[in-house]
Amino acid sequence: MSDTPNSFQAAKNIYGLLKTHQGEIEAFIRSLVETESPSGDEAGSRAVVSLLADAARMIESVSEIKRVDVPDFGQHLVIQAFAQQRSEGQILVVGHTDTVHARGSVAARPWRSEAGKIHGPGIFDMKANCGLILAVLRAMTELKIVPRCAITIALTCDEEVGSFSGWPLLEETAKSADTRYAFVMEPPASGGRVKTGRKGTGIFAMKVEGKAAHAGLEPEKGASAILELARQTERLHAVNGAGSGITLNVGVVRGGTRSNVVAAEAEAEIDVRFSTEAESREIERLLGSVTPIDERTKVFVSGGINRPPLERTPAVIDLFEKARAIAAQVDFELGEAQVGGASDGNFLAALGIPVLDGLGISGDGAHAVHEHIEADDIARRGALIGGLLISN
Repeated sequence: MSDTPNSFQAAKNIYGLLKTHQGEIEAFIRSLVETESPSGDEAGSRAVVSLLADAARMIESVSEIKRVDVPDFGQHLVIQAFAQQRSEGQILVVGHTDTVHARGSVAARPWRSEAGKIHGPGIFDMKANCGLILAVLRAMTELKIVPRCAITIALTCDEEVGSFSGWPLLEETAKSADTRYAFVMEPPASGGRVKTGRKGTGIFAMKVEGKAAHAGLEPEKGASAILELARQTERLHAVNGAGSGITLNVGVVRGGTRSNVVAAEAEAEIDVRFSTEAESREIERLLGSVTPIDERTKVFVSGGINRPPLERTPAVIDLFEKARAIAAQVDFELGEAQVGGASDGNFLAALGIPVLDGLGISGDGAHAVHEHIEADDIARRGALIGGLLISN
C-alpha cells in the first residue's frame, strides 16, 4: 500500500463536495433517524432499508442492490458499486441499520441540532454512518473517481443483538470475492479515534446444584448453591487482576426460593473479554475445568465464545497509517484506540481480512439519551473514508 498524491487530492475534493451538500446529507440522515428500526422490528427495518435502497438506486456507480429477508427482524441490505473493478477484488464496508432505541424514542427525544451537535436516537450508532457511506459513493461518482477495487456495502439488521443472521451474511459476502480490506462504520472512540483492536467476547452460564435444608432447624444438612456461586464468582473475578487481556464479569445472578431455606439452586450469567486467540483458548480451558469448592455441590458451565478478537496486526497498522495520512490532508489528526467492545469487524478479522473499525462520525452517547454526532465531522469523515476506498 503506498501513499499517492492522487488519493490525497481526491480526499480533498470529496471533502469539498460533501461540505457543499451538507444540508442534503443531514436531511437524509434525519429521515433515517426518524424511521425507527429497533432490533426485531420488521416493519421499521424494512422501512429504513427502503430509504437506503432508494438512495443507492440514484447513484450511477451502484450496480446491484440486494435486500435479504430475515424472519422476525426485517432485512439486511447489500449494495455493490464500481463492479468494473471486481477483478481486482473488493473492499467491504460494514454497518448496521438496527438500533437499541424502542419505538417512540424519536417522539420523546426528537431530532435536534444545536451548538454544532445533532441529536437523535440511533444517530451516532449508527444511522448517520449508513447515510454517510452513500454520500461518499455519490461524491466519488460525481467527481468521476474510480477506486482500484469494487466496493461492497453490507448493512445488517441484527447487530445490536448478536448478528446471528448478520454474521453468516457478512461471511458469505466477504468470501464472494477477494476481499482485500474491510472498513467498519461503527462510531469512533473518544476524540474521533479509529479502532485498531477490539476484544473478543463470550457469554457463559454457570449453574450450581446444592442441597436444600431448613435454615433455622438444621442448616448443617444443607449445601448452599448461593454460597458456592459466590465463591466461584470470587475465583473468576480474580482472573481480572492477573495482568492479561482477559476480563470476566458475573453480571446476573439468580438463586434460592425463600430466606429460610438453604438454597438448592443458583445460576449466573458471565461476560468474558479477551485480546488474543490464545486468551480465548485459556478462557475455554478455565471455564471448562471448573470444580466445586464445596464438594457437596455440583457446578455446570455452558456457553462459549461468540466473537473472536480483532487484533492489531501489521496489516491493520498499515491501514491506520494510511488513514492518518489521508486525515492530515483535511487538517485532522487521527488517533487510534484498542477497545473492549466487539463489533462485526471481529468476525471479518477472524477470516484474515485486515479491518479498520470505528470509521463513523464523531459524537457521543451511543445507546444513551444524549446520543449525538458532530456536524462538522460529516465531511471530514467522508473524505477520510473516500480516501481509503480510493487508495487501497
